[in-house]
Amino acid sequence: MNIYAIVVLLALLGEYALHLTADLLNLRALRPELPSEFRDVYDAARYRRSQEYTRVRTRFGFLPATVELAALLAFWLAGGFRWLDDLLRGLGRGPIVTGLLFIAALVLAKVALGLPIGIYSTFGIEARFGFNKTTPRTFVLDHLKGLLLTVVLGVPLVAAVLWFFTAAGGYAWLWCWLATTAFSLVIHFVAPTWILPLFNRFTPLEAGELRDAVLAYARQVSFPLAGLFVIDGSRRSTKANAFFTGFGRHKRVALYDTLVASHSVPELVAVIAHEVGHYRRKHIVKSLVLGIAHAGVVFYLLSIFLTHAGLFAAFGIENPSVHAGLVFFGLLFAPLDLVLSFFLQRWSRKNELEADAFARETTGSGGPLAAALKKLSADNLSNLTPHPFYVALHHSHPPLRERVEALR
Repeated sequence: MNIYAIVVLLALLGEYALHLTADLLNLRALRPELPSEFRDVYDAARYRRSQEYTRVRTRFGFLPATVELAALLAFWLAGGFRWLDDLLRGLGRGPIVTGLLFIAALVLAKVALGLPIGIYSTFGIEARFGFNKTTPRTFVLDHLKGLLLTVVLGVPLVAAVLWFFTAAGGYAWLWCWLATTAFSLVIHFVAPTWILPLFNRFTPLEAGELRDAVLAYARQVSFPLAGLFVIDGSRRSTKANAFFTGFGRHKRVALYDTLVASHSVPELVAVIAHEVGHYRRKHIVKSLVLGIAHAGVVFYLLSIFLTHAGLFAAFGIENPSVHAGLVFFGLLFAPLDLVLSFFLQRWSRKNELEADAFARETTGSGGPLAAALKKLSADNLSNLTPHPFYVALHHSHPPLRERVEALR
């Protein structure tokens, strides 16, 4: 076992231990006393149910994490990567097709491993707590559509990366970076109109008090709101949400129908003001730029490690290849990505507070947004007392109590 194998093994075990520690601390942070500021939306029974939901989801999360780690280690230590690589090379299909088949086989194995877990999560846990509205037919169609999108969008992109590293020499990482950047930009523009409607029905918000109030707010803040839609989120879950997506004339603000059904007009306007705040504070553009920069660093480092025979030897492969290098570098890079995630999550939480502040300033009060967030928390059985370490590791949004306090 060489240094690369040791680093990857320690990284896998360390990440598992880190997440396990965060989950256990989060369970210990649960408090039986309902925080006084949430007594207007929680009663004792709902609060107990929210804590039980946190316990059940957290404990169930131990299973997929353990199964995935055990499967990966077993496949690795049994020589699975070498066996798969030799098998596919024996087909004589060339480096690009061989690489696509190698990566596809690993992806499909992971999907197959996670499918029973996803089924139980959806039709077991979510149904038990009254959230699931997904039918078996919708569940199957969602997975088939996701697989089709992966083939249509992912295969050409991965093929391009394999080709560049095979044929473009020392600047292959730069060409890969440019290609993935162009791909990312195109997806951001076309997703609202071509991809998202494959999974949800977007219906223009009908004329009435809510639409009038939202358009009045948009005029007040000089926001060119061309698309205001309601999503049929109730087809899959009772949980509610809202989001902003797209650029230019493809911008869309979307409200889940479950959100519209359970909130007042001022609360919904405040929610939209929060989404507009992300746009006005340039969070979406900054996130895109940060993602592009991250991809550039990853491709540059990949170009270096593809030449290190020790990385391939760590997984039992004697003949280095680009496709195997992509997979193995992903495992090697995981510890650094985990460290970066702490900073990215913190930055995301800061952005959420900025969007909240924008909503408070432009609507004249933080009350409606605070009320909406509290209702969402109660409806979604959110954990009101997450452990700080769990928040640092997992939360892209600040804890609800912090957001409500800031809005006050």
